[in-house]
Amino acid sequence: MNRPLGFDLVERTRAIAPLIAREADEIERTRRLTPAVVDALIENGLYRALLPQSLGGAEVPIEIFMQMQEEIAKADASTAWCLGQCSVCAMIAASLDPDTAHEIFNTQPGILAWGAIAHEARAVEGGYRVTARWDFASGSRQASWLGAHVRIVTADGTPRKNADGSPEVRTILFPVASAVLHDVWQAIGLAGTGTDSYEVNDLFIPERFTAFRDVPSALRETGALYKIGTGSTFSLGFAAVSLGVARATLDAAIALSRAKHQSLAASAMRNNQAVQGLIGRTEGDLRAARAYLYATANAMWRDLSATGAFSAAHRSAVRLAATWTIHQSAKVVDAAYHMAGATAVFRSNPFERRFRDMHAIAQQIQARDTHYEDVGKTILSEVNTE
Repeated sequence: MNRPLGFDLVERTRAIAPLIAREADEIERTRRLTPAVVDALIENGLYRALLPQSLGGAEVPIEIFMQMQEEIAKADASTAWCLGQCSVCAMIAASLDPDTAHEIFNTQPGILAWGAIAHEARAVEGGYRVTARWDFASGSRQASWLGAHVRIVTADGTPRKNADGSPEVRTILFPVASAVLHDVWQAIGLAGTGTDSYEVNDLFIPERFTAFRDVPSALRETGALYKIGTGSTFSLGFAAVSLGVARATLDAAIALSRAKHQSLAASAMRNNQAVQGLIGRTEGDLRAARAYLYATANAMWRDLSATGAFSAAHRSAVRLAATWTIHQSAKVVDAAYHMAGATAVFRSNPFERRFRDMHAIAQQIQARDTHYEDVGKTILSEVNTE
């Protein structure tokens, strides 16, 4: 049987999923991935799934990455979120000088994390100087390097512009030891991600430790994966995480329904027609969401592999599929949670944490309702040639 490139990473993911599930309570309690989980992710090469092959990475097709994320999320959403964040961050290697990329990603543990776009870096001789604080650095507690996306200004503070007149934004990279991390992640869900803040003070960044993110002309690697860019890859990866959380939550509700007897009835929940119908409809919703997400990703990948171009239509299709999948996954989790009744509220049962994790995922940028507006605007602007 012909297996797609990198399929063994999915098998490795499934193999370590029981370990991750056993560590999930400790991850939640400490708000950090445990050393055992981080070691397993590193030893199995999962952080290197999207790293270029030229650097010893797997450079897997997008579907393999999505399957990895989905399988990890069934065991623990925080672990999947951190792995997804740091894996996609590693795609910046495709735009770096090879020696620089080697220094960052081939020195153990070789993990990069970054936060949101914010602040400025001042151009100086040989590089840039920056004093700033950034938020939302998922995976930063496992990282050996941090990054930040900053606007570039000249020595007198004038914003530097690209050829099209837009502000010049670069991704700057620096060792985690150069920054101060602030423990601020006290969140309703994804508690174990350690999505903390970090800051630097008058830090010098050599030119070679900067890159243009998601700029096709800046790519040094020719693989199809890097033409997708980090934005769309984040969307597909985190949508896959939502599917994993939804699958695990619905499976828990099904298992409960097979065994539980309702308090005022002699029969098991499995014999209740209302429960049977709800499970059937919810299962259909989840299967439909998964099929739509993967069909969109696979169609995009086939076109990209054939033409070498990631088009605006691809970007719009990915955005719609990822956003809708996350919202559908949240509905599945809600249905399973309510189906479980009072059982769902206890921390000892596999519902309340996944409920909180799912709703934390649904609040992220990849699930914003404004994505529907963007897609709708694109559809309405299309010219009918019939």
